[in-house]
Amino acid sequence: MSDAARAVERVARMSYGKLVARLAGRTGSLAEAEDALGDALTKALETWPRTGVPDNPEAWLTTAARRRAIDHARTGALPATYEQELTRMAEERAETIAPKTDPRLPLMFICAHPAIDEALRAPLMLQAVLGLDARRMASVFLMSPGTLGQRLTRVKAKIESARITFDLPEGRDFSDRMADVLNAIYGAYVVGYNGVPAGDPKAASLAQEAIWLASLVAHGFPDEGEAHGLFALMLFAEARRPARIDPATGSLVPLEEQDTSLWDRALLVDAEKALANAARNLSLGRFQIEASIQAVHAARRRTGTTDWSEMRLLYAGLVKVAPTIGAQTGEAAVLMETDGPAAALAVLDVIPEIARRSYQPWWATRGHALARLGQNEEARDAFDRAIGLSDDPAARLYLATRKARLLQS
Repeated sequence: MSDAARAVERVARMSYGKLVARLAGRTGSLAEAEDALGDALTKALETWPRTGVPDNPEAWLTTAARRRAIDHARTGALPATYEQELTRMAEERAETIAPKTDPRLPLMFICAHPAIDEALRAPLMLQAVLGLDARRMASVFLMSPGTLGQRLTRVKAKIESARITFDLPEGRDFSDRMADVLNAIYGAYVVGYNGVPAGDPKAASLAQEAIWLASLVAHGFPDEGEAHGLFALMLFAEARRPARIDPATGSLVPLEEQDTSLWDRALLVDAEKALANAARNLSLGRFQIEASIQAVHAARRRTGTTDWSEMRLLYAGLVKVAPTIGAQTGEAAVLMETDGPAAALAVLDVIPEIARRSYQPWWATRGHALARLGQNEEARDAFDRAIGLSDDPAARLYLATRKARLLQS
């Protein structure tokens, strides 16, 4: 690869979202902005090897993309005054975004607009802000590249036809959309994190990209405690990745059995800093509590033990703030350590059957609780159900091993 090609790749990697956000804010069309930038990058690959890499690659690409958008409008048989109108729109829309605001942030809020299908918010954000194509994302979002690409195209057309503005929302709308942005980022991270042991080579990079998006939001909104809480939560999880799989067997290693010396110390330090930033905010939300739970787990690296009493208090708070099946199942797992397996089963049994039917962690936790009570036949049935619901080969191997121990007892 030539120096010029590496320069194009570097600016595309670092500035794609920023450039798309600027162009979309000026033209009012996300699809048009992406097409214009794509053509500009192609032109750079053709031009820079001959002329050299410009002193300001971002400015060069912005100018080339803007010219492409104007040329495209002219060939579309629009009035000759279109260029003047485009300039006017550019000036007006540029004023809607505060000068110190990263232009990618309004774009993320566009991707999490309530008019957009919730299932498409995360992939749209990854594509618009980071430039990931449908082929790279399709497998981790359980769609074919063609289906995902078509759906994203339709979403962009909807943004344009609905005249959704490229600026930051205000008031209550801001709070609601911030929650949607954070949920979309977390969704992308979970998909990537869970896909790694399943052998999807795209999953690890997807998780990294989601962490980068979380850092962008936390940095852009320093007073948003939940943004810092999400960033901390993801960093704690990422720090444990090296210890998550047994290299000898390929089996999942439960958190409490992981070798803490394998955890990434630098990431843990960053996670604790992010959690401290979250604590400066008077509000308390789901991601802040979940990050605090992970901080208690991370403390085992220093103390050698897990403070289950503290964990129980945190999960009680999490269930009040966000009474999801995940929070309730996690609370049951903690109660198994503090109050015994019978208490865990009591919590699990309260969860509605329709919610738990296809929720793999519920069945795995139930299997562990039943095994501790010596109800081996029921435990084997629960483990079988958990194995059948798991897409992760490492998790299936671990659960199969636990089931095999019951057969030997």
